[in-house]
Amino acid sequence: MNSALKNGIVGGIMGFVMSFLLNYLVIPFSGTEMANAVGNGMSGLMSGFMGGFIAILVHVRTAGQ
Repeated sequence: MNSALKNGIVGGIMGFVMSFLLNYLVIPFSGTEMANAVGNGMSGLMSGFMGGFIAILVHVRTAGQ
């Protein structure tokens, strides 16, 4: 349980950073609601991918020990 919480926090922080950077640097707020929704959707996709990817890497590394 302790390991799951640590991994979840690390994945959450990585997702936050990725989402923040994507929204701030790559897809800034736009004038229309639809473009903003698409930008947020892409940000969620990338942050979810990064969180899952980091979780798999941590699992593989800890399971091998």
